[in-house]
Amino acid sequence: MRVFGDRYEVGALIGAGGMSDVFIAKDTRLNREVALKVLRSDLNREQTFVTRFRKEALAAAGLSHPGIVAVYDSGETPAPYIVMELLQGKTLRELITGPVDPKTAMQITEGILQALAYSHANGIVHRDIKPGNIMITDQGDVKVMDFGIARALDDVSATMTATWNVVGTAQYLSPEQASGEVADARSDLYSVGVVLYEMLTGRPPFIGDTPVSIALQHLSADIIPPSKINPALDEQFDHFLSVVMAKNPENRYQDANSMLGDLHRIKTGQTITTEIVRVRKKKNRTWQIVAGALAAVLIAVAGFAINDRTVTSGISIPNVVGLTENEATAQLNAFKVVINRAHDSKTPLDRVASQSPLATSRAEKGSVVTITISDGPGDAIVPMDLIGMTLTDARSALAAVGLTISIIDAIPSDKPIGTVISVDPVGGSTLTAGNGVTLEIANGNVAVPNLVGQSEIQARTTLTQAGFLIREIYSYDANQAIGIILAQAPAPDTQLQIGSQITVTINRQS
Repeated sequence: MRVFGDRYEVGALIGAGGMSDVFIAKDTRLNREVALKVLRSDLNREQTFVTRFRKEALAAAGLSHPGIVAVYDSGETPAPYIVMELLQGKTLRELITGPVDPKTAMQITEGILQALAYSHANGIVHRDIKPGNIMITDQGDVKVMDFGIARALDDVSATMTATWNVVGTAQYLSPEQASGEVADARSDLYSVGVVLYEMLTGRPPFIGDTPVSIALQHLSADIIPPSKINPALDEQFDHFLSVVMAKNPENRYQDANSMLGDLHRIKTGQTITTEIVRVRKKKNRTWQIVAGALAAVLIAVAGFAINDRTVTSGISIPNVVGLTENEATAQLNAFKVVINRAHDSKTPLDRVASQSPLATSRAEKGSVVTITISDGPGDAIVPMDLIGMTLTDARSALAAVGLTISIIDAIPSDKPIGTVISVDPVGGSTLTAGNGVTLEIANGNVAVPNLVGQSEIQARTTLTQAGFLIREIYSYDANQAIGIILAQAPAPDTQLQIGSQITVTINRQS
């Protein structure tokens, strides 16, 4: 039996994340069960991960509140670990399988806000509020956990350096986090609003295929009023969330207690009077941020194209997903651009939902690049001719009509590896745009490509074209460019079943 700190006897594995594994353990000194969070063995030799793990322990250990998972102890023998309160229950992520009863949603939101009011009063902003970090115990208590990227409120370095270097999860980011500005307590409140929106409607307010496309929506797109998605909702929620999720932090609730006050008014049938103060100067600032974020994406892609020209023939295709038609065609001026339009619930109206070939692919000057412009939510028809296509071609064909691949099943076949054998639902079926289909493809082993040194966008393209799925974890190396792949598993040239998952470590400043 493994023992940590000469005190904690390790039992069953109960959870796993990008950086750590969580076990039930017995505290032999106090004779009680605890949760033991251990830095993964493949990461505990990398100082960056060890440092971040220590920061998590320090951030959480300084907080003592019934709505925050308690941290009892930490240590580094035989590996870095954190000892926490053992909870019986489920994460909110597990519980959101559709719209949640509004009373329950408000009760959960109140619990989150009470915990944040305490942490903010103690100078700590969470910065990663999302359903996976909220635990609902078997007794119905709400517990906020994982202060792994928490920062002191006066830490001005807590920003992003580019739109895809996301600190936190893209769907729950505040606009200021998405644009690289300082995250403060109001950023947490915005994220709580996103979580409440998802509970009330059964879906996040903004959905996209890449962190960039989601970040653009947080920066510039208006939310669909929740009562338009779930007509059973009180329209007071529309008003409430328009304040909570205002693009400009100055127009939101300025602290958790004021947000709690209006939530209580909704619960008791009172009318909310809080209004967004619309200031033209601030509105223009939002569009400056959007322009700057887009410029950061395009400069990074352009920089990669310059650095990589000596490797293969052709030129690198820039990433235009999320741009307007005019912006996209301007960036693709070296190519012949073919424009399609299709419904897509994940991409704002009149912005690029997909492109083929994928970003960072190399193509000859003057060759064709097809972009699909979003017509907004609507129906899409599964293409009739997917069977017999390669996986790459099938993905492009589905993207062109506003659909995705949700599941890939590799099965024995005499067809070439990756050939599409069947589609579910079948070609000609009508689906809501943004949904995915299941593909059965011919199985077989494929060599894992070498991703180290590539940009995140290029690595995603490389793996997609090779027929693999991608799992991302993060580390930081000051000597490498942000967004560069630092490591991968399995190693390059490993033979792996097509459709398998490849883990990449992306350089990101935590």
